[in-house]
Amino acid sequence: MYVTWFLTLIFQNMQLHTETTLQNQFLRTLGDKVAPENAALVVVDVQNEFCADDGVFGKAGNDLSMVQEMLPNLQRLIEGARAAGVPVIFVQAIYDPQYLPPAWHERNARIGFETPRCLSGTWGADFYKVAPMPGEAVVRKHRYSAFVDTELDLILRSQQIRTVIVAGVATNICVESTARDAFMKDYYVVFMDDASATYKKEAHEAAVANVALAFGTAATVGEVLDAWSLHSKK
Repeated sequence: MYVTWFLTLIFQNMQLHTETTLQNQFLRTLGDKVAPENAALVVVDVQNEFCADDGVFGKAGNDLSMVQEMLPNLQRLIEGARAAGVPVIFVQAIYDPQYLPPAWHERNARIGFETPRCLSGTWGADFYKVAPMPGEAVVRKHRYSAFVDTELDLILRSQQIRTVIVAGVATNICVESTARDAFMKDYYVVFMDDASATYKKEAHEAAVANVALAFGTAATVGEVLDAWSLHSKK
């Protein structure tokens, strides 16, 4: 009986030690999450097709005003990341026909939006008012999420990244899909409210609220820049 009690006590102490150690490893604050040693900025699909008046989405009549309004914020965020030493990774959608499955074509037909877009080597696939610097990674994807069948996870883990700061277009589709998969792959997620955009305000707000509830932390560019500024003064 004494042996059983003793072993139980040891087990409880080990369990408490493990739980305490794990809790001490948590990145609890925004500052901890976006610290340069922990974070990378992933800029999703800021391309002519999705953002420019002459792109496919502009020509289709989508309201690009939210995209245009958020771009200065995104540019500030990218500049701030570079100054803070936070890796910046650009994600580029490439939707050549050979990459698209029947389910994709069926969806396009069902919603009446079969115009080819983001084809390799075209103006539409080029980045819009942002661009990678030499040495910055460009991840080309063929699905909404930047993690599906790409090297993004390998790039992040090779740099010991713990937090993915996600921004870009469209908030409720490719940005949210990337954020969800980042969380499912055990990254902390910081979802940039005012450095992401879509074509309807309610869709943007719903996506931000959903991510904040279940997948990560919603933040503004000002909050993240302030965190980097404080970190640089330590």
